[in-house]
Amino acid sequence: MAHASTDERIRGYEKLLQSAPDDSQFQIGLVSAYLQKLRETADPAYLDRASAIVSRMLEKDGGNFAALRFQNEIDLQRHEFKAVAERAGSMAKYNPSDAGNWGNLGDALMDLGEYEQAGKAYRRMLSLRPNLDSYNRLAYWRFVTGDGLGAIALMRSAVEAGDAVPENTAWCLAELGDMYFKLGKVPEAASAYTRALDLFPGLHRAYAGLGRVEASLGHKENAIKQYERAQSIVPLVEYDAALEDLYTAEGQKDRALSEQELIDTVKNLCKIANEKTNRNLALVLADHNRDLPLALSLIEAEIPVRGDVYTYDAFSWVLLKNNRLPEAVAASAQALKLGTPEPLFYYHASKIAAAAGNMAAARQYSEKLASLNPHFDFAKADIALASIRSE
Repeated sequence: MAHASTDERIRGYEKLLQSAPDDSQFQIGLVSAYLQKLRETADPAYLDRASAIVSRMLEKDGGNFAALRFQNEIDLQRHEFKAVAERAGSMAKYNPSDAGNWGNLGDALMDLGEYEQAGKAYRRMLSLRPNLDSYNRLAYWRFVTGDGLGAIALMRSAVEAGDAVPENTAWCLAELGDMYFKLGKVPEAASAYTRALDLFPGLHRAYAGLGRVEASLGHKENAIKQYERAQSIVPLVEYDAALEDLYTAEGQKDRALSEQELIDTVKNLCKIANEKTNRNLALVLADHNRDLPLALSLIEAEIPVRGDVYTYDAFSWVLLKNNRLPEAVAASAQALKLGTPEPLFYYHASKIAAAAGNMAAARQYSEKLASLNPHFDFAKADIALASIRSE
């Protein structure tokens, strides 16, 4: 079933398991297909289905290496980063030649903020299996640790390596587009997003990428169309927020209010479900100065389990909005410690430094933002450019 679509693989393995319910190879095939479908749709039902099969496999044989590797993939989705790091580390000692396990270990370490060890895991993975999976992971590590151009070169290698599953190559193209965009290479970003959609037309993040590109060029109507496409595929809260800002800028107050209500619905569902952590929602609330205590509680709970630079950046911004300036300054320093070429980090850092009265640092961060992509977010671009000019 190597060249079958994800849906065809699911149907095929489900049918095979009807006649041989305990066949481990069929179970592995179906778990893999369910996890791929999760990537494509963000529907958590597929994660639950995969988890149920893996649980049955481990009940039968607690040492099943493939099942344990899948358990790690599932736990990564559930943000059980410490558990995955511990389990994958033990598995690496038992079977150091399994490339996929090194990838899982690196993924967990990245989210824990243990970047040196993550880099070692990814390099080991690449040495064992130089393919799309290993190239794209090492590319992400390069980007986060401050080497944007090196990251682009590796991500291009991932794209060239390709994969039998179109979404996987398309995902790498979208990631490549994000890297280009953050470094101010806007035409290259647009091309990468378009290529991604040519390969896999349902890739929501590529439509969102084109939305960012169009917004950065001042083409708000086109940006709205692209974000609406992304939202129709996977309704992420960050797409709601982008559309609210775009509708507001275009004077479409009713549609902006509808997006605000969607964000409020996500917020209320978060409360009902007693959800403790949600970095993206915390950032959206902070950006729009809404329910700041909730934003703070969501991001404060995330720090102990996800100590990466992205979480510290969100933490710094939410702390600033909650008038906890000294802590915001400290968190911002953690976010910037690797020199990650993220325009948003430097936008946040410049505002935090200015609020603290450190105008020299604010100017330095604004200049760094200008060297990357000051138009990274149309809603913040005017503020960012005004800050650069005034400083």
